Amino acid sequence: MREGYSITLEPVEDTFEELDPIYRKHYSEMTARLEGIGIVTSPYNPRTDRYIHASKAGGLLGFVLRFNGKAVGYSNIYLALDMHNQDLIAQEDTIYVLPEHRNGVGKELVKQVLKELKGRGVKRLDVSAVTDLRVSKIWERMGFKHSAEQMTYLF
Repeated sequence: MREGYSITLEPVEDTFEELDPIYRKHYSEMTARLEGIGIVTSPYNPRTDRYIHASKAGGLLGFVLRFNGKAVGYSNIYLALDMHNQDLIAQEDTIYVLPEHRNGVGKELVKQVLKELKGRGVKRLDVSAVTDLRVSKIWERMGFKHSAEQMTYLF
């Protein structure tokens, strides 16, 4: 881990307020990219109560990337039992690092997520590159496999 950086697993309910400015920044970057391809999204309005409920129930893990104690990135990961075979699986809700801290620590964040999930017996983690499509190349070099093609239909 680079000097000054740390990654901790913290309850989402304990960090939501602190991370909210970063959540907003992430959402803004994501919606800007989507709008560039004609997909308009609704304004940022998270279902905070559902995030907190999922975290307290053990179904949502919150990883926080800090630089000298200040939050500069995060990853929220949902855990569930696969409906087809009851394997414990994970789905990335978000993985994000502030632009000024994109210096390799995002890869360290993903490695920490993978280590934690493996330790919990998770069989599979599904991720989607939405904010910056280039990140899929990094994930591929880390061992992720292309397993689906995501499509969006607008109503």
